[in-house]
Amino acid sequence: MNIIKLNNTFAQSSLMAAILYSIIATAGLFYVNLGGAFLSAFVDGLGVQRDVAGYIVSANKYGAAFGALLATFVVKKLEWRYVLRRLFLCLIVVDLISTQIQNPQTLILLRFLHGTIGGLSVGFGLSIIARTYNPDKIFGMLLVVQYSFGSIGIWAVPRMVESFGYSAVFAALIIFTIMAILILPLVPNVKKVSVETDSLNIFNIPIGKFLFLALIGLFLFQASNMGVADYAFELGKDIGLENTEISNILTIANVISISGGALVYLIGTKFGRTLPLIIGISVSAIFTFLLHYSDNISIYFIANTVTGIAWGFSIPYILGLCSTFDSHGQMAALAGFVSKMGLATGPLIGSLFIIDYGIELIINIAVFSLVVAMIASWLSSKATEAN
Repeated sequence: MNIIKLNNTFAQSSLMAAILYSIIATAGLFYVNLGGAFLSAFVDGLGVQRDVAGYIVSANKYGAAFGALLATFVVKKLEWRYVLRRLFLCLIVVDLISTQIQNPQTLILLRFLHGTIGGLSVGFGLSIIARTYNPDKIFGMLLVVQYSFGSIGIWAVPRMVESFGYSAVFAALIIFTIMAILILPLVPNVKKVSVETDSLNIFNIPIGKFLFLALIGLFLFQASNMGVADYAFELGKDIGLENTEISNILTIANVISISGGALVYLIGTKFGRTLPLIIGISVSAIFTFLLHYSDNISIYFIANTVTGIAWGFSIPYILGLCSTFDSHGQMAALAGFVSKMGLATGPLIGSLFIIDYGIELIINIAVFSLVVAMIASWLSSKATEAN
């Protein structure tokens, strides 16, 4: 009875409700919001090469993709609050075990497990948001929350790693997950999916060409941005910056990047989705290319800042676009799977090329992929708006 009263305290359309939805949808994937600080923790704290650190990070994200895919099967069948509480507890256990592991191969397997559990929780979180009154706005708040807490993590984690070793990064994840558990009773209810009226399942989802284009755009956008972002710390080292200097620069960039998601929360779909998507992804491509000139510290800062703003501005509209293809949250869960595949594939591609070709090739691949993502998203959004 107390829980029922608590989660009816905030109206679904309120600012506080949007923040609460966003926190529970972030908890399973908070390490993504630490950006390059997560990867760099293994390079500096565990002493592995950059490519091995990339494999550890990618394992976490491929596990998340697998978990998000599993969520697509079950989001309609299970009570989300009951499931999330148990998934969050499992995440804490895996992170605690991770603090004691120093073998990279074992850590890769363990982080894949963590990713799978986290991907399940994120799939449920995105499905919940998709069933709210205005998902685009809440997806915008999701990015605000991710960048806000990510900024704290980017500033704090490198300092924690210097003092306590690589396990400090897992402590940061545990702290955020505990917070998600504590606020779970406060999260407002969303409309329930009726089994009678909802015969849609993962095996007969109408994957039409416009949904396919939206998913392609989402995958490429996430892969491009994360492939570059995960090596932002290493790029800073290459131009002669110290860890604390890089941390300060990227923290400030992350804080400013909050404005991208905040703008989406304010304007919603007032201007549709097509125009914001074209602007956001195009800006991301242009300023990703400018990372080639990061030997100028001002450009390094500006490029990271603007790409962060564009990332936070574009993703809510892409996720909102995917959510229009059904009203039950299943497409949002599927989009979560595709998103995690992109987040995992970008760093994996980076780890394959970073040693022999450097980050320059990674930047070029990212720019090309962003252009393709923009075209795919534009075609899909234009078609849905026409309908």
